[in-house]
Amino acid sequence: MQITPAGVLKIAVIHGPNLNLLGLREPDFYGTDSYDETNRKILDHGRKIGVEVQITQSNHEGAIIDAIHEAVNWADALVINPGAYTHYSHAIADAVRGVRLPCVEVHISNIHAREEFRHQSVIAPACVGQITGFGTASYLLGLDAARAIVLQGRN
Repeated sequence: MQITPAGVLKIAVIHGPNLNLLGLREPDFYGTDSYDETNRKILDHGRKIGVEVQITQSNHEGAIIDAIHEAVNWADALVINPGAYTHYSHAIADAVRGVRLPCVEVHISNIHAREEFRHQSVIAPACVGQITGFGTASYLLGLDAARAIVLQGRN
């Protein structure tokens, strides 16, 4: 656990492929908040709950794995939306397991109410839990959950 001297919790938020297109991509599923608006909400919520947040987005599986690996040096927890990698990236799941940081998987849309192939997450078993279907607020709920998990571990 890497807590700053001031005691601020640090959480890495990792966006997977195509999430940089928020606001443009399929607004019926992903809403109209842009990528920048979503990140602003995440950062604002982090400040509100006393969490320092670092946000990363990549469309490349290896870069997402690198971000997970790098987080072990500074973060207390992860919040990840793996995008389509949710359904088949055992490499990302292994990276989450490997760093041994509590991780919350989040999704903007309810993946369980969509196409059959989206119902299965290979990442979820490596995570503490999954939040899905609350729009971009899923990230905020994910921050709340990750914060609570880290604080519970201190008791």
